[in-house]
Amino acid sequence: MSGIKIVTIGGGSSYTPELVEGFIKRYYELPVRELWLVDIPAGQKKLEIVGALAKRMVEKAGVPIEIHLTLDRRKALEGADFVTTQIRVGLLDARIKDEKIPLKYGVIGQETNGPGGLFKGLRTIPVIMDICRDMEELCPDAWLINFTNPAGMVTEAVLRHTNRKKVIGLCNVPIGMKMGVASVMGVDESRVHIDFAGLNHMVFGLGVYVDGENVTSQLIDKLSGEQSGITMNNILDLGWDKDFIKALGILPCPYHRYYYQTRTMLEHELEEAQKTGTRAEVVKKVEEELFELYKDPDLSIKPPQLEKRGGAYYSEAACNLIYSIYNDKRDIQPVNVRNNGAIASIPDDSAVEVNCVITREGPIPLAVGDLPVPVRGLVQQIKSFERVAAEAAVTGDYLQALLAMTINPLVSTDAIAKKILDEMLEAHKDYLPQFFKPVS
Repeated sequence: MSGIKIVTIGGGSSYTPELVEGFIKRYYELPVRELWLVDIPAGQKKLEIVGALAKRMVEKAGVPIEIHLTLDRRKALEGADFVTTQIRVGLLDARIKDEKIPLKYGVIGQETNGPGGLFKGLRTIPVIMDICRDMEELCPDAWLINFTNPAGMVTEAVLRHTNRKKVIGLCNVPIGMKMGVASVMGVDESRVHIDFAGLNHMVFGLGVYVDGENVTSQLIDKLSGEQSGITMNNILDLGWDKDFIKALGILPCPYHRYYYQTRTMLEHELEEAQKTGTRAEVVKKVEEELFELYKDPDLSIKPPQLEKRGGAYYSEAACNLIYSIYNDKRDIQPVNVRNNGAIASIPDDSAVEVNCVITREGPIPLAVGDLPVPVRGLVQQIKSFERVAAEAAVTGDYLQALLAMTINPLVSTDAIAKKILDEMLEAHKDYLPQFFKPVS
């Protein structure tokens, strides 16, 4: 049968309409025959709402994409060509705990960085491993496109602890950075090229070009002040100190604020938690509003309100990637893949986020050599954290989890690391069976 079968696990996500829009736009070059939206019983209501909107969108567009909704993952995976994952183990309530508990100890509470990132990984990686095992049996030739956070840690775990080689981690940060650069430089986004290299949520723009001309130093001059103009909906834009950003000489990503402006970001988080709640509590309200919109039987397009979410444009990145693999486009996209020597400062068998040529056989990372000395150590430290965290997620080893928590640069002491770890393990007990195995 001609056409492509795509399975989206976490199909009840509020981001799904953006994915559907992307497939509709590209239908004549990316002929999706079936789109299977998969979720769990707790997400069934959202799946039905999103699924009904997806069907209306496809009908309005007049393209013959069959939308299937199911709670049976194995049924959906059979014969798939591409599998995308956008799951949140423990739902937003788990994210609220990831953000609130560290704040009690004077530590950044954030979804993908520090203790919150560790625990999202500990909950998520075992589920992704199960999906990989199902794929080995039911669709061994399919590509796994993961945009579940923490995407770098998840990709690391899949590469090290499963047999799946056809895995790509995806993030919307590089798209956001490119759009931000275009805005700051006053040019169309299509004229901008950035040499991305680093890790997920720890990526740098080593060089920035407009129409092929290196404009990195001109851009750097524009980033100081109260706001840099290059940020995301979920991260406060504090701007950068003029002398610091000039000395750094490369483009940091919005998440670097947690490392270079830790105290200010922590103070802001504590203040916001008192006033409006943590980011997850704000997102919960935004989600409720979105799903009310999605219920409208007259709505048959992606609503613009979706762009309020920090993950806006994830699905655009996913559609671009699948489109380029299917059509052997050989264009350049930043993705999370096995390093294979692209970044000399990181082991070859580790996951990195780097520009790749996207081919039918998968992404080919573009070599950048060593990272600049001023950022090399931080990137290596986060890579060590990701590797130890992935090991802890797979084995349920308490000591490895403690080690990962302690070596994360956002956690100040071993004693605080242990307190946060113990409280968060208890808080997330239902989603961490690997740490609570019965004693035989």
